[in-house]
Amino acid sequence: MNRVTGSTALAGLVLAGFEGTTPFSDELNRLNNLGVGGFIVFARNVQDPLQVHGLLAELHSMRATENLLFAVDQEGGRVARLREPLTVWPAMEKLGASADPELATLVGRALASELAALGFNVNFAPVLDVRCTDTTIAIGDRAISEQTAVVSSIGTALIKGIQSAGVMACAKHFPGHGKVAADSHYELPVSPLDEASWRADHLPPFSAAINSGVAAVMTAHVVYPGLNGRCAATLSPAIMTDILRGELGFQGVLFSDDLGMGAITDQGGIGEAAVAAIRAGVDGLLVCRHLDAVEEVVEALHRTADEDPKFATRCQQSLDRLAAAAGKHPPQPLTGDTLDGLLGCAEHQAISARLGALAQGLDPTLGHDDRSQAATRHSADKVPPQDQA
Repeated sequence: MNRVTGSTALAGLVLAGFEGTTPFSDELNRLNNLGVGGFIVFARNVQDPLQVHGLLAELHSMRATENLLFAVDQEGGRVARLREPLTVWPAMEKLGASADPELATLVGRALASELAALGFNVNFAPVLDVRCTDTTIAIGDRAISEQTAVVSSIGTALIKGIQSAGVMACAKHFPGHGKVAADSHYELPVSPLDEASWRADHLPPFSAAINSGVAAVMTAHVVYPGLNGRCAATLSPAIMTDILRGELGFQGVLFSDDLGMGAITDQGGIGEAAVAAIRAGVDGLLVCRHLDAVEEVVEALHRTADEDPKFATRCQQSLDRLAAAAGKHPPQPLTGDTLDGLLGCAEHQAISARLGALAQGLDPTLGHDDRSQAATRHSADKVPPQDQA
């Protein structure tokens, strides 16, 4: 038997979302029995920091001999699953407006250190899509800037900060949502960019991230005819293998965006999409809702691996890559007073306030109360969008 065709092996390619706030649910029991490779936490799973800390600790202890990934979308602004008493960060367009890479590194480290303290080892950030005037609102202020060079410099500085805290950063969404008007949560966008425009304006931030050692990249559910893409980039070997792996030399973990998004499910079954994503070069498959969807994905992976030895080998490559990344970034949660003293600490609040003041054009040397007020006024909406990346 090929070693990837055991009863639980291929479920290790899946990072699963789940319902509820307790680790002792039937859904999580079944996900653990399947052997998923990790979990992604959304606002629906969060009550308070201690509850999240306990949830992740229990999930880890249930499979203590395995290298698991515990992921979250904690970008800042409107996409932040964890709120106060953790430090609240403005949308990253504010960081782009500061044009201060040193500050970006401080922000990345502070943000990620609070995630690490709770037991996370993956942050699906930063967004490296270059904002355009006609870019979908799904990206909007999540983008660092409309200037390619600023996205590159601030993005790589954020990555440096995040990974200095022992958390995997993830550059998203390759090859970019720039110039795309449709929202991939609901439909399949088609990029109007030709190859020359994409290479000049939208590739450089991802190339810079890879050269800086980013641990992970996330795909975009966007069709790129200009790059010979005939389907969503997530499912395109021409984009994910030939360009990302081959031309750019990316050797880290490649995650799909959520396979439950309309851009994918409107085109066919989620199991079929999962198989296509692995064939394209993806390692980790995000399935953010519905246990039956996870089961459909795992069944499709096993069926295809049993029928196609080359596909089984391709799966093993991704399993090895995911295991190596998780082993290199083990969860390192803090406890007790050390945990309480870090979350939302004065040092991190001061960095957030400094960012808010710079983005508003205020003097960052103002008193702490004044800086905090400036940061609060210029934070994005504190209510996260529906639980989507």
